[in-house]
Amino acid sequence: MPAKPTASLYRMVMPGHICPYGLKAKALLERKGFAVEDHWLRTRAETDAFKAKHGVMTTPQTFIDGRRTGGYDDLRRHFGLHVRTKGETSYAPVIALFGMMALMALAASHAAYGAPFTTRAAEWFISFSMVALAIQKLRDVESFSTMFLGYDLLARRWVPYAYIYPFAEGLAGILMTAQALHWLSIPLAAFIGSVGAVSVFKAVYIEKRELKCACMGGDSNVPLGFISLTENVMMVAMALWMLLR
Repeated sequence: MPAKPTASLYRMVMPGHICPYGLKAKALLERKGFAVEDHWLRTRAETDAFKAKHGVMTTPQTFIDGRRTGGYDDLRRHFGLHVRTKGETSYAPVIALFGMMALMALAASHAAYGAPFTTRAAEWFISFSMVALAIQKLRDVESFSTMFLGYDLLARRWVPYAYIYPFAEGLAGILMTAQALHWLSIPLAAFIGSVGAVSVFKAVYIEKRELKCACMGGDSNVPLGFISLTENVMMVAMALWMLLR
């Protein structure tokens, strides 16, 4: 059996700090079949001396075949793995949120009715998603409102609406989950969903503007378009469904 290739890794392991990127680099090297010579930089002075010697600004640093590969991101690039750039578009938060809300709805339906695939599960999926999306916005209402004002038609005319919106979405979702106060939840969801859908459609499909979607909060890197339109259409559809019921 051929010997494993060897890599030398220098990372900070101090009493009050163990570099997380050092741990990631070590794990990545081991996954790629390397035997890792793990060198610990145990003090700040030792770390600074290592940086000065090799002319680098950060640790960890990896050496393969005696040549410096670089830090953790450089190591990922060396193995042909993706490295996210600042401001890069990502749908991962959206997929995670809707995926978990779908599973929660199926679990709740199974617990309540003994079967995961029910009409109530579909209703819960939408109402749970509304609440989860509201939580994303409520993490930083100020940041959300700034992004929201970039495209919402009503918020541009009446700025307080940008602050009210996440609370209204969350309230409608909670009431729809509880099947309570239909006289409030139905018109509330229908109103904010309709205004939102028109605003997104105008900004993206008529004006052709490239904006970030505030649906996942003010720090979102999700492009404005299909996801936000889906969020608003879901609210309108849920309101109409409950009204017809």
